[in-house]
This record gives sequence, structure tokens and C-alpha cells, in this order.
Amino acid sequence: MKLPLLPPYPPMEARAVDSIPSGPEWQYEPKWDGFRCLAFRDGNAVQLQSKSGRPLARYFPDIVAALQALRPTRFVLDGEIVIPVRGELSFDELLLRIHPAASRVNQLAKEHPGVFVVFDLLVNETGKPLADQTLENRRQRLEAFAEKFLDKNDSVSISPATRDVKVARQWFKSVGAALDGIIAKRVDLPYQSGERTGMQKIKKLRSADCVVGGFRYASASRVIGSLLLGLYDKKGLLHHVGFTSSFNQSQRKQLTPRMEALVKTPGFTGQSPGGPNRWSTDRSAEWKPLSPKLVVEVQYDHFTGGRFRHGTRFLRWRPDKAPRQCTLDQVKQRASKASL
Repeated sequence: MKLPLLPPYPPMEARAVDSIPSGPEWQYEPKWDGFRCLAFRDGNAVQLQSKSGRPLARYFPDIVAALQALRPTRFVLDGEIVIPVRGELSFDELLLRIHPAASRVNQLAKEHPGVFVVFDLLVNETGKPLADQTLENRRQRLEAFAEKFLDKNDSVSISPATRDVKVARQWFKSVGAALDGIIAKRVDLPYQSGERTGMQKIKKLRSADCVVGGFRYASASRVIGSLLLGLYDKKGLLHHVGFTSSFNQSQRKQLTPRMEALVKTPGFTGQSPGGPNRWSTDRSAEWKPLSPKLVVEVQYDHFTGGRFRHGTRFLRWRPDKAPRQCTLDQVKQRASKASL
């Protein structure tokens, strides 16, 4: 490829906040429940990159084909891969695509084709880089790109955007089957590659992506009792921040061999789980360190003192996220001027 931006290229990231910010400097977009993806095309070559920098093309041949069908032969787009199923976006279908067998992936793509929802244009159809321009300029060029090239393509579409906070609040009320929340972006800033400045996310479910740094066995039997969660600090140390144990007995049995196969010291390199206390037995206080390879998304209520205040609720596995992307920045909530 001979593009001004090449993979792996760190995408712009968002900081979680409690409410939708307001002001003329903000643009609002729906937060889609899918896989973040940067799409690079040069001639007939198409590369798809995940948020963590990993290649995605082999898992989404339908998206590759849709991008190859577009008239322009050079561009870089930032967007989200989603899979609609019966009027809703299915994250489970996305997870099924991460499969080693190409035949299985192709079958899934035929059963439930994906859609690439585009929300930024980083290199235009002439090969000109746009990342150093403000979002306001990039959005204008994206809308012109979509009107010219995406009008009759059901598999590649432009994400709606608004500068009206009232519209954004209406979108937020409909969060559920299709939307995961609201994204707010500063219109006066260039593309913030690899940074959380300039973009905020607002979700009804407060969640965080965490590394599984260890586990504890259940007190009554040798099955998983809880997964121990970790987040990286700026120095690259993995700190223990809490646990999740919202699994039924069948899930615990399935998890046990998977976790035992990953046992490896040290697990946490920063703050580690404590020892026994008056609420725990010797068995339940013992923990096993894991190689930091697995990422989970958990729901939580409060994060104070470097920990989730209570136990979290397991939401889903995140194979699309790199462990090193699970940082403490996610849970450093910033107050916003506007409230819902």
C-alpha cells in the first residue's frame, strides 16, 4: 500500500463521562455497538484494522468486498463494523466471526452480512491526508464522499451526526437495541490519533474493559469463583482493581480449564489482590496469577480509591481489544457542564 496513513494506525479514542457536554464546539454521533475499525484501500488491496491494531479482514470478507465495490480506489475510513440481526445489532454475531476456519467465517458472512458505519474520513479519494484538519472540515468532506460514493451501497453507510445537543439527548433516550450510547467530539480539533482528548463517550451502562489478571477458586469446589480484574497505569503496571463473579455453575465449569491453562506469574505487576480477611476463607483468599491475555467488559457502579467499589457484572469477552488498551483512563470520570 502507498497511502499517507498505513496500518497499524492508532485510532482516536474516547474518555467516559457521565453526561452529554454542550456547546458550539461539540458534534454528537450515535455510539454503535460493534467493532471499531479503520479501513485502508489502495487499488484492489483492502486492509481492516481493529482498535488494537490487529488485522480484521479475514474475519469480515463481506466488508472487504463492500469496500472493493466502491468507485474510489484510495481512501482511509474510520468507523464501526456492526451486524444487524432482526432489527438489532448483535455483538454475539461479531464474536462468532473471530473464528480460525475461513469456511465458517464465510458461512456466517452469508447468513448475517456486516455493515461498515463510517464516521470519519482520514484520507480522501485522491489520496490526500485529512487527519491534520479539524473535525468540522473532515465531516464536510465525509458527507461529500458519502453522497458521491455511498448512496447506493447498503453495506457501507455514513453515521449520522448533529451539532444540536437536544437531538443528541433524544438519541440517548433510544439507547438499547441499536445504540450503545452517544459520542461527543470536538469540532475544532484535528484527529487525535491514539489519544482520549477531543472525544467523549456517554453510556447508560457504565462499563470498562479490563484485563483478567488472575482468578480465585470457589470456596466449595475447584471451579472458578471469581475473575480478578486489572487496569494498566501510565507506567505500564497492571493494578488489581476488583473482580467479577456473575457466572452460573455451568459457566464456572467451562471457565475453569480455560483459566488454568493461562496460569503464569506474576499476574499483577502493580497493586495485587490482598490476603484473607474476616469475610473470606483461606481457600477463597488464595488466587492464581494469569498471563495478561484476556479482556472482559464489565459493568460497574462506582470506582473510588483505585478499585471498583463493589463486585462488577460480566458483560462480554472483548477479543477485539488488546490488553494494553485497558488503562485506568477509562474510569477517570470527568464532570460535564450539561446534565441529562
